[in-house]
Amino acid sequence: MKFFAAIAALVVAAVANAQTQPTWSNCATGSTDLTITTFSVTPYPLCIGQNVCASGTGTLSTPVVAGAKLAITGRYGGRVVYTDNQDLCSLTGGQGHPCPIPITVTSITVCLLVKTTAPANVPVALTVLATNGNGNVLFCQAATVTAKVC
Repeated sequence: MKFFAAIAALVVAAVANAQTQPTWSNCATGSTDLTITTFSVTPYPLCIGQNVCASGTGTLSTPVVAGAKLAITGRYGGRVVYTDNQDLCSLTGGQGHPCPIPITVTSITVCLLVKTTAPANVPVALTVLATNGNGNVLFCQAATVTAKVC
C-alpha cells in the first residue's frame, strides 16, 4: 500500500510542477510588417543561463532588412526586471535566414540565452518587440512567463 501511495504522490508532484506554454498575444499598437499566426518558446518554463528558442509563423508584408532589432522586456509589479536587446538579423542569420529575409519565409526560429539576471520563479510580464531595419514594427508579442534555475 505504501508503494501505491508513493507513486500517487509522485504523480501529483509531477502534475503540480508541469507548466503549459504561456498564451501569447499581440501587443502592437498599430500596423506591423509581420502578421503572427503562432508564437511559442521552448523550453518552458525558461531556464536561466540556458538558451530559449522562440518560434513563429506568419506573413511578412515587407522583407526583414539589416538593422532589425529584437527588444525583450520583463516586468514584475510594474517594474522592469529584465531586458535584452539583440540584432535580429544576427539571430536569424545564425538559424539559416540571413537578412534580407524575403516575404516568402513564413516560419522562423531564433534562439538566445536567458540572462543570469532573470528573476527565478516569479511570473514576469514579458514583451518581445521586433523592429525592422526600416524602422517599422515587425511584431510585438506579450505573455506572462516564468523562468527557473534548471
